[in-house]
Amino acid sequence: MVEEEKRIVLCGANAYEQKYYFNEKFEKIPQSIKEELHIICVLFTEEVGGIFTIVFEEDGSISLETDAEEDDLLYDEISSGLLVGEIRRNRQEMLESLQLYYRVFILHEPIQEAD
Repeated sequence: MVEEEKRIVLCGANAYEQKYYFNEKFEKIPQSIKEELHIICVLFTEEVGGIFTIVFEEDGSISLETDAEEDDLLYDEISSGLLVGEIRRNRQEMLESLQLYYRVFILHEPIQEAD
């Protein structure tokens, strides 16, 4: 549990509440990236349901997480895994840039170490 406190949610979408969340701690991320994150999260939950979040780990890496309520029979776990892999492949450059942003501006690592 202590480790989870060091993780920070960047953004996420919830199909049950039909809501999108963006962590204002990252308000300086360019608007075009914010919009792309919004689209990724909302489309993910529209396609497979459940809850989708993009989280920064303690070391600055990014996790794409999906979850569903226990009684959600419409949630497609297989499609969820496939879609996470597709997002990682198609948005690799953006995800790497976000990791660099986090490590430099949030963790305050020197740029040469953040490479």
